[in-house]
Formats: sequence, structure tokens, C-alpha cells
Amino acid sequence: MKKTDVADFSLVKKGKARIEWAGTQMPVLELIGKRFAKEKPLKGLRLSACLHVTCETANLAIALKAGGAELTLVASNPLSTQDDVAASLVKDYGIRTLAVKGEDNKRYYSHIYAALDFMPHMTMDDGADLVSAIHKEPAKYLQNIIGGTEETTTGVIRLRSLEAQRKLLFPIVAVNDADTKHFLTTAMAPASRRSTGLCAPPTSCLPAPRSSFAGTGGAAAASHPGRRVWAPTSSSPRSTRSKRLKPSWTAIG
Repeated sequence: MKKTDVADFSLVKKGKARIEWAGTQMPVLELIGKRFAKEKPLKGLRLSACLHVTCETANLAIALKAGGAELTLVASNPLSTQDDVAASLVKDYGIRTLAVKGEDNKRYYSHIYAALDFMPHMTMDDGADLVSAIHKEPAKYLQNIIGGTEETTTGVIRLRSLEAQRKLLFPIVAVNDADTKHFLTTAMAPASRRSTGLCAPPTSCLPAPRSSFAGTGGAAAASHPGRRVWAPTSSSPRSTRSKRLKPSWTAIG
């Protein structure tokens, strides 16, 4: 089982500084991390997470480890991976991380299966790739699974499809459907982006190439030529949000 795979350990110092700065902007997560460090609610649990490997997610990983979890972190989108953060997670925080910015399709899936070879009790997904891989080889990977979480609309759509076919083999919490998440991303984020736009220098207003938007289809397809890209149709974002799907549970087996 591959232990770690990051781009450059010489970036550790920069990565730690970035992680620490992000942590100062996340007071709620800081409080959770301190409580986890005292109570150890995740002690004895192995957790595999397929998320954006950034300074923000790094603080989540650190909090989970503080709670007692043994954690493996892989990238859900190679285009968003911060190589310095990945290096720091390994060296400074002892978190098993496999993520390289711009990794190809083969390397991406080698990381996915390395996370599953960890034989996790729980999964954290951003796009349902971990869960999909488990369902392809349930006899190998399902034995220790208790449950999981899914962060995104596209991931929840994939899981709803499995549920509708009665093929979803373990319970998943649809984090994407949480009221807090919708409030922050729908109500608060646009205002934040407007403020950022007003404060940004004029040159940043120049239109960016379509392929620079990670995860919206073009860039994902370019970086994963053999991988199916789950991009919403033009009408799906509003219809998905307006017809909010209630979280549900499907029994194991």
C-alpha cells in the first residue's frame, strides 16, 4: 500500500504557513478541533477522504486527526491541489496524503484505490468517486464500512441514482443538502465574491479561459481524458436547489 505521494517536500515551509493562516479564518473548525483533541470521538476509526487538497481542507483533516481518526487524504480534483499544502500535511502533521497538482487519470485512480486499501470505516467524498469505487468491488472494500459523507450536488446525484436502483450499499450523509451549506454558498458566497471583485486590481477582471475553471467540465475532461465528467446541465443548478432532496438512509446489505 502506497504511503504518500506528493510533488515536492521542499515546499513544506510554505505549505505550513498557508495552513496556519487558513486556520485563523476558521474559528468554528478551530473550536471543533480543540474539543476533538480532548474527547477523541473518532478514536479507532480509519477514515478515507477524497476532497480538494487545499489549506482549508487541510485544517479539516487536522481536526479529524485530533479527534483520533487515522486519516488518508486524496485529491478529488487534481487542478485544485496545492502541492505545498500536501507536502506539509505529510511532514508537519503526519497525515497520509496522496495528491499531486495536475496528476493524470492513472495516478488519480491509483490514489483512490490506495485510500480504499486503507480499509476505511468511513468515507468523505467530493464527487462520489470513493463510493463508486467501493461499489465496483464491494467484496473487497465494504467489510469495514460504517457510512460516509458526500459534499457536492453532482456526487449526491450519483448516489441518488444508486439509491433509486436499490444498489446503495451503505448510508451516506448528504452534506450538500444541509441548510447551513446552502445558506453559506447561496446567500453568503455571492456577496463575498462581489466584495472581492470590488477590491481586486483591474487586471483580475480579464476573462479567464474556460479550461481554468476546475471541475466544471472542460478542465476536468482535459485532465482526465478517460474519466466521466459529471457536469450539471444549464438548468440543473437552480432546479436542484429549488427542489431540495431530503437526506435519506439506505440500510447496509
